[in-house]
Amino acid sequence: MTYHKRPVSVLVVIHTPDLQVLLLERASHAGYWQSVTGSQEEGEALIETARREVEEETGIAAPIGRFVDWQITNTFEIFAEWRYRYAPGVTHNTEHVFSLEVPPGQSIRIATDEHLGYCWRPWREAAEQCFSWSNREAILMLPGKCAR
Repeated sequence: MTYHKRPVSVLVVIHTPDLQVLLLERASHAGYWQSVTGSQEEGEALIETARREVEEETGIAAPIGRFVDWQITNTFEIFAEWRYRYAPGVTHNTEHVFSLEVPPGQSIRIATDEHLGYCWRPWREAAEQCFSWSNREAILMLPGKCAR
C-alpha cells in the first residue's frame, strides 16, 4: 500500500510573550525559514497535529491546552517538487493556523532531518525572513492575536 500525505496541514507560530518568533531553516532548502508546519495524519485532530509537529520539530512537549487555534485556514498550491508525496492529482493544501507561547530561553531541539538550524527574531523581522506568504501573514497578525 502506498502512503500519501494528506493535503491538510498546520502552521504553528511559536513565540515568547515579547513576540520573539522561532524560525526553522529547512534542510531541503537552505535559506528557507519558516515556523513549524506539518501534515495531519489520518484520524488525528488538528490540535493534536499541532502538538505532535511542535514536539517532533522543536522538542517542545507542550500540552494541547497551551495551543491557540486561530480559526484561520489558508489554501495554497503545493510546490511541484513536493507533489510526489501526495495522491495523484492533488495540487493544493489547506493549512490551519495555530500559535504557542513559550517562555524566553525555551530550549529547542531541532529535527536535523528536517531543519538545519533555528533562530529567534522579533516578529517583524521574522515575518520578513519567512519564504511562505501564509507564514509571513500569520506572524504579522501575531500582535493582534496576543492582545486579546
